[in-house]
Formats: sequence, C-alpha cells, structure tokens
Amino acid sequence: MNIPYSDRKRIVVVGGGFGGLQFTKNLPAGMYQVVLVDRNNYHCFQPLLYQVATSGLDPASIAFPLRKTLRNKDEFYFRIAEVEEVLSDQNTIRTSTGDLTYDYLVLATGSATNFFGNDKLEQNGMAMKNIPEALNIRSLLLQNFEKALLTDDLKEREALMNVVIVGGGPTGVELAGAIAELKRHVLPSDYPDLDFRRMRIQLLEAGEALLAGMNKASSSKALRYLRDIGVEVWLKTAVEAYDGKAINTNTKTLPARTMIWAAGVHCKPPKGLDAEALVKNQRIAVDEFNRVKNYENVFAVGDAACMESDAFPNGHPMVAQPAIQQAKNLAKNFVREYKGKEWKPFKYRDLGSMATIGRRKAVAEIIGLKMQGAFAWLVWLFVHLMALVGFRNRLVVFVNWSYNFINYNRDIRLIIRPFEPTTSNGEHNDKFENSAAAEVKAE
Repeated sequence: MNIPYSDRKRIVVVGGGFGGLQFTKNLPAGMYQVVLVDRNNYHCFQPLLYQVATSGLDPASIAFPLRKTLRNKDEFYFRIAEVEEVLSDQNTIRTSTGDLTYDYLVLATGSATNFFGNDKLEQNGMAMKNIPEALNIRSLLLQNFEKALLTDDLKEREALMNVVIVGGGPTGVELAGAIAELKRHVLPSDYPDLDFRRMRIQLLEAGEALLAGMNKASSSKALRYLRDIGVEVWLKTAVEAYDGKAINTNTKTLPARTMIWAAGVHCKPPKGLDAEALVKNQRIAVDEFNRVKNYENVFAVGDAACMESDAFPNGHPMVAQPAIQQAKNLAKNFVREYKGKEWKPFKYRDLGSMATIGRRKAVAEIIGLKMQGAFAWLVWLFVHLMALVGFRNRLVVFVNWSYNFINYNRDIRLIIRPFEPTTSNGEHNDKFENSAAAEVKAE
C-alpha cells in the first residue's frame, strides 16, 4: 500500500465508524502519521439507517466523506481497503490492496448483524447495518407492494404486504414505528387499489419486554405507542425458521415476504489475533486503556472492544456512545504518550438512551431524566440532528424532517434497482451490494 515515508510513528486505524472517526478527529496533527483504512469512503450515521429504509431520508444525507474529515490535517491519509489479517509479529496488516506497516494499530471495526448461526435466516431475512442493506429494504418493501397489485390471490397479497421485524431493541422499535407511519399516511395514496387494513406490521421480541436497556415505564410506554399506531407486538416470541414465505416461531406461524432482522449483533475481527484476545460475540478483550490483551501496540475501541468491569461484566453496550468516548480517551492518551506523560484509564459516562415511535412519540432516558411523548420526541430530534457529521447533512436532514412532518409525505419512494437477494445457486449476490455502494457514492 502506497503511503509516504515519515519519520513520525505511524498509527493505522481500521474502520471509519463512530470510533475510528472520533479517534482521527481528536488526534492533533503534527505528532503521528495516521492512516485510516475502511472498505467505504464515507462514514455512515447508523442510528438513522431505518429512515433510509423507509424512504424518509436520502442515503447521502446520513453519509459523510471520510477524506473531508482529514483534508486539513498534516500526515493524515485515507485508503479504501478490506483488512484481511493482522501480522502482529511484523507490525503489519494485510489488506485487499496490499500490506501496511504500523507502529500502533487501532481496531474500530464495529459489528455485524448476528443471525446466531442460522443460515436460512441470514439468506432470507433482511439485515440493516449499513446503507446498501437499508436500500435493499427500501427496494424490497416497494417491490412487494407492486407485486401485490398484480396478484388476485388474497393470501398471497396479504403475505406481500405484511412486514415482520425481529428484535425489540431501539432499532426494531423505531423501524416498526416508521413503517406504521408509512402505512397510515403515505402508502394508501400511492396504492389506492390495495386494502391496507389487511397489511400487518408485526414486531417480535424473544424477551419479556421491549427496549430491555431502558426502565419498565419507558418499555411499557413504547409498547403502548406501537400498539396505538397499529403495530402488533409479540413478546416472548422467538423466531425458529424463515423460508422467505412464512416465519415459524415458538408460538405461531406468520406469513410474510419481508422479515427484517434487528435481533442482535456480533463482531468480525480480522484474522491473526490471539484466540485469548477474543471473548463472547467475538469481541476483542481490552484493558482500561483499550489495549488488546497480549499486545503492547494494538488497541480496539467501540463495538469491537470488550472492556470488562464490575459495572459492565460483559463489556460496554454496543452502541455509539461507548465508541465515541473510548476513541476520544484513546486519542488523548496518544497525545500523552507523545509528551511522555502517564496514560489515563477509560471511564464511561452513561448519557442514557432513547427511541422514537412515529410522530410526536418517543421515550428517552438522559442523565437520570425520564421523558416520554412529544417532549421526548423533540429531544430525540435535536440529539440526532446535532450528532450528524457535517453542517450540510444537518441542514438536509432538518429540511427533510420538516417537509415530511408538515406534508405527511416521503418523496424518496424509489426502486432504483430491483432487489435480488440471492443468485441462482443460493449464494449472496455481492454484485448487487457493490452496485448499492456505488449508488451511495454517486449521490
């Protein structure tokens, strides 16, 4: 890999998500040579992926060019590559575009959808962890409504219109609410020939309550909000199989051509790390300085890192805030390293959690304050708007939200290219994903 020679020590950062982006932004120029490596040339704001999937936002409005974050920093470089292996004995990473040496390595590789080893669920279900996958969901939803217009088989039509979401965490709850809003305010005018009283939106949760990370009052309120807008919520319901036509659970069978999986994540660390460094969900064991177990110059932050403590015996939650805070602390420690000062351990500050459920409905728990309803919804809007990277993205999202709120409309109901989930031999169609990524870059 072609990187200019420097007499400064080189830090290689793998991943341009919340952790990788915050680390590079908070590391001052002039101390180290920093190389950021990612498979995409943009940072994706994952909390709003569901709005791309439901035609609420254009994908370009939640993506930010990684090169733009580095363009004014001396000795900062970005390269598109897929990291294949860590050769720690050589201080080298092997990538799809060549080898790259490092003095320090920071792994911010994030997480992927966890289907818990069920190949059929992975093949037939829809994941939503990146922009191409969100675009896949958008296309599939609209394609199924188009197909529903063409059939006179009532059961087939209902199966095409039905949507099942698996997982009652923030992603599942927000996605269910957004699709319910589409059903109530948008789709009937687009498809007047269809009877939307027959469309069912079902949210399945294997546990006893929604939003397990929040208190009982917030969970109960979210359940009520969802049911008020027509979402059928099934608790204590685990998915056992899905063949693309019907979902088998431990309690019932649900006909549906669309199943969106939001039931968990796991990590996919690069090859080459010691087995002792990998713990539950393939997360990377780190100490209080985010240093990987058994390594002196390899670090991990965010979803990929598992920092066990009394308060978090299984590591910090796999959400944005731990990644951002760990990355900032690690960047400060590298500044201390450069100045010959002692490192400071990471201390997590829980800022709370929130979830929105349609128009003027949300639940939020922020620094001990518990909010529900319209005020929580406004707080959710403000927090997510300010967390977006770049003034342009904030402005575009604000204008879109305002327009959609006033007009009860979502104008990005576009099938840019048909969704083709599998090839003829049943393998995943990588060509389609690449075309989706190309579309994002073009926008």
